[in-house]
Amino acid sequence: MCTTVSEVMTTDPVTVAPDTGYKQIAALLARRRISAVPVVDEAGAPVGVVSEADLLARFRAPRPALFAGHHCRGEARKARALRAENLMTSPVVTIDAGDSVAAAAVRLAEKDVRRLFVVANGRLVGVVSRRDLLSGFRRADEDIRAEIDRDVLARTLRVAPGQASVTVADGVVTLLGRLDNRGAVERAGVLAGEVPGVVDVRNRLDFVWDDDVIRPASLGG
Repeated sequence: MCTTVSEVMTTDPVTVAPDTGYKQIAALLARRRISAVPVVDEAGAPVGVVSEADLLARFRAPRPALFAGHHCRGEARKARALRAENLMTSPVVTIDAGDSVAAAAVRLAEKDVRRLFVVANGRLVGVVSRRDLLSGFRRADEDIRAEIDRDVLARTLRVAPGQASVTVADGVVTLLGRLDNRGAVERAGVLAGEVPGVVDVRNRLDFVWDDDVIRPASLGG
């Protein structure tokens, strides 16, 4: 039910090899209208990324090496670089194709980057951006309602027709009705929240019996 990175990522990403030249990379970024390109090795694993900022390092005057720190030394290296292996920023920030969209959002924030490079079995298979993560919110309310009604209530929780209802307005889901137990009510709310396009869930379902109550064991006579 939870949306994975593989469902929203851009597949078949543009890549370059470590020995790709400066002018080739600059021309590629301009032609494809992208701001960065991953560098992959012979096995297809991402080893770095070259951005417009990396290419522009040659126009920034680095401090003298005697006073330079790690960052300045990196800038000086990029300013002289002619190939991707010396231009690139490494390591590259990646995420697994099977990870959730929520996990991707957290990683984007933690690393303060605009995109994540998606890997499967160590190979680059896609790129996911902030915009990609927001794509699910373009879904129509009726599509969201139908998926919750069909997949969450009917198929997963086996809720009988008429036992519960779903309404969706601007991505906000409201669940009404009466299910058999508290556990089913709580699960309905969690699963509904994982449906792509859902902004919030107002779980107003009631239950017949509370299966969270621990009853004392009966005493022998």
